[in-house]
Amino acid sequence: MSYDQSPFIVIWEITRACYLKCLHCRAEAQPLANPNQLSTEEGKMLLDQIAALDNPLLVFTGGDPLMRKDLYELIEYAIHKGLRVSMVPSATPLVKEEVILRAKEAGLSRWAFSVDGPNAEVHDRFRGTKGSFELTATSLSYLKKIGLPIQINTTVSRYNADKLEEISELVEQWGAILWSIFFLVPTGRGQHEDMTTPEENERIFEWIVRKKKISSYDIKTTVAPALRRVMLTNHQISDDRNLEETKRADILGRAKHGITDGNGFVFISHTGEVQPSGFLPIVCGNIRDQSLGDIYRNSPIFKDLRNRKQLKGKCGVCSFHHLCGGSRARAYAVHGDYMESDPACAYIPKGWEAEQAIHNM
Repeated sequence: MSYDQSPFIVIWEITRACYLKCLHCRAEAQPLANPNQLSTEEGKMLLDQIAALDNPLLVFTGGDPLMRKDLYELIEYAIHKGLRVSMVPSATPLVKEEVILRAKEAGLSRWAFSVDGPNAEVHDRFRGTKGSFELTATSLSYLKKIGLPIQINTTVSRYNADKLEEISELVEQWGAILWSIFFLVPTGRGQHEDMTTPEENERIFEWIVRKKKISSYDIKTTVAPALRRVMLTNHQISDDRNLEETKRADILGRAKHGITDGNGFVFISHTGEVQPSGFLPIVCGNIRDQSLGDIYRNSPIFKDLRNRKQLKGKCGVCSFHHLCGGSRARAYAVHGDYMESDPACAYIPKGWEAEQAIHNM
């Protein structure tokens, strides 16, 4: 399967307005919306273009999507165009039972909340707002009552890497159908020192594989493509198709092959700027000037990201580069070059140390 023509998933940051002050916030969100954010009509034009890309999965994100007054109008329009829609709002006082019910009636397929700690002490510090954990728990109870499928998002950092087992128990308790585990990329408010080490990541990957086998919910990772190498080499997965086994039967579906920045994945900012992902802040065009399809298919940067023969460093010589490819966003954040090695990967490809020794002579 090739993602050269159409992405599997489109993320639209419909606003950067948000009341939270999250430690790792990619968007560096602010309480007030940017007056230059896409208008309702521009948003509908964008939704037309997204629908034309072979019906990708669409996620409304922010900031906080609930800060947009036309949110439900946009959801209904997207559903009318045949799109599968999910949303990632913030857990703030804006989340009320009637708000969730209205979103379900508008056609929303899934609602996601972030849980970055097993208790208020860890989670609230990460979210930069006291009371966030309690609000999240209350909001999740509304979702369960109304029957809207729940997704839990967790960003792994040095502040919670040793608490994933405890968080997993909450995911089970809240009845989520999907736990989406992100590995921090130092962009926006996220800092290099907030990241877990490559060795910690290997340990967490092994834990995720074991957890996937026994959990009642599905688990997926974001900006952690090396998990696929761990699954293949350490757990006798026979081929690429078996790497994405799913326990979910919801209508959103799951990619059959790994997606990474610009390769099956595209991000549109609140002002219409198109990037390979929200964590790879390189602007490749603007939907106010150029169609989304044209940018995704023809931008030199997107083409680079889909050509793994151009990978550098360890990723360039790694025998798993077609399966994994490394995080291009993290390579850019740390090295300033999106084709360089993923600094979060501990794996040493065969012959790499000898090649480095020759290079340093």
